[in-house]
Amino acid sequence: MRPWQWLLYIFFWSLFITIIDRHDLDTWSEFLVKFISRIFQYLATVIPALYIIDYLRPTFKYANPIKVSARIVTLFATSSVVSVTLIMLVMINAGWLEYDRQSFLLNILFNVMITIGFIFVFLLYFLRRHRELISLKQSFEDKLTAQDDILKSRISPHFFFNTINSLVSLTETNSPQAADLLQHISALFRASFNGAFEISFEEEVALCEHYLAIESYRLADKLEVRWQLPEEDMMYDMVITALTLQIVLEKMLLNVVEMTTETIVMDIIVMWEQHHVTINVTVQLPSKTFMVTHELRQQIDFSIQAERLRAHFGQSADIQSTFDSKQIVTIINYPLQDVSF
Repeated sequence: MRPWQWLLYIFFWSLFITIIDRHDLDTWSEFLVKFISRIFQYLATVIPALYIIDYLRPTFKYANPIKVSARIVTLFATSSVVSVTLIMLVMINAGWLEYDRQSFLLNILFNVMITIGFIFVFLLYFLRRHRELISLKQSFEDKLTAQDDILKSRISPHFFFNTINSLVSLTETNSPQAADLLQHISALFRASFNGAFEISFEEEVALCEHYLAIESYRLADKLEVRWQLPEEDMMYDMVITALTLQIVLEKMLLNVVEMTTETIVMDIIVMWEQHHVTINVTVQLPSKTFMVTHELRQQIDFSIQAERLRAHFGQSADIQSTFDSKQIVTIINYPLQDVSF
């Protein structure tokens, strides 16, 4: 909760307890003194306890929730004993309260029980919220894992038969090229199945280059890729969800390059400005081969990749494609704070 919410709760809780315990108050001035003393008492109870809890948070993070709750109750009870004792001693010295040992001890016991009850109610609420958040987090992680598995499962079949055929052909005709192809395949699948959701942008570019190198053995001169990348120092700080750019390139090759005999030019421009990364992938459509734009729109869908991107970088992240008769432009856009700041 925010500080003003805590202050509001303490104000009304102090008023509520003062009204309950008004049997020995004869005048409004006594009521006001009692009410103000309650406010200071609960402030002196809550603020130190919250600071100690915040300090012990790394320890509480991995402890059993029941044990953590018991420690929090004990902490607040101890803080309540100290605060009510100090407030009562101040009031006695100021002449606002007469000292009586039995009343003094009963007052301390009464305030401790009220504080424990107050904290117990809040703990029940927070434990319930904690379970809901844990359940939501688990559901979210399961969803991400399922999406990642879908991405990985569809990469393997797409490459498997074509790369095997290329490999068999090169083994018979050009052994050095076959060895190079095997290295690209090994690097690609190792990166694809390492389980990481977020990788450095340099790794993603290397992954794309391995993929394009594999496809170049099969596509020959049908594809020309032109990169415009930031400086190495800048790319060192950049990150992206794994396979995002690679799958954009894969879909372009599958739905455009493989459907024509013409040479297709693909421009990839990467920019990182004003805490936003923009990746512009432009694919020139063939001039002689007829391609149905409606079918391209259905095949070139990046909703899963966009959702994974938003899960890591916020709701402003997105992947959008625009189509016309000459080209397809896909823009990957997501916020990324400069780690040097």
